[in-house]
Amino acid sequence: MSDAPAPPCGACAPPAAPSHRAELSRLRRIKGQLDGVERMIEEGRYCPDILAQTRAVTAAVRAFETALLERHVNHCVREAFLGADEAEREAKVTELIEIFSRRLER
Repeated sequence: MSDAPAPPCGACAPPAAPSHRAELSRLRRIKGQLDGVERMIEEGRYCPDILAQTRAVTAAVRAFETALLERHVNHCVREAFLGADEAEREAKVTELIEIFSRRLER
């Protein structure tokens, strides 16, 4: 499994959505962790052991979000700011504000 970054995704504007193949392997690992939590519950495992695994899942999801956000900023947002379209730049700033606002609400 490779964690190599995916190629630049342009402006990330639909319908030219980026390929997220690199993220798929990470999501599959997270899914495996969740399957493990399910098995632990079915087996009646000790609560602190289950909680430790759920914290690992949460950390993995946050790492996934961080990597995806980093990719978006380094490629999509950067491309918008290098371009001549002022409206696209403003849209990316608004988009980032919304993303960070949702993250802060946790």
